[in-house]
Amino acid sequence: MDTHVKVVGVLNIALGACGLVGVLVLMLIFGGAASIVGLSNDPDAAVAVPIIGITGTALVTLALAFSLPAVIIGIGLLRLRAWARIAGIVLSFFHLIWIPIGTIIGVYSLWVLFSKDAERLFAATPVTAPPTVQ
Repeated sequence: MDTHVKVVGVLNIALGACGLVGVLVLMLIFGGAASIVGLSNDPDAAVAVPIIGITGTALVTLALAFSLPAVIIGIGLLRLRAWARIAGIVLSFFHLIWIPIGTIIGVYSLWVLFSKDAERLFAATPVTAPPTVQ
């Protein structure tokens, strides 16, 4: 089951990294569109630029809200952190929405993270305390 948990971690990191690349693309698209519209001499540009900016900001924020936690949780799963299992289960339900790739990853992640072997694997991971200075 250790291998399955690591695969889920890598899949989350990969999905999150793709989302972060998407964030960069969205920033370029909406930033470029706002610049082009703003530089035009059209009187309606003053109305369009804030709409483009607000829409781009909302989409970038939404994409960051889904992508960044996936990377963080993926790293936590690779390190077998107990919090990452719980967060991975929650994130897997959100992955189910993104048909078809997210659904496949979400179902696989739920199967792995809800298994008794994974539960024992995360429970057996010792928590090390930082060394004390005397």
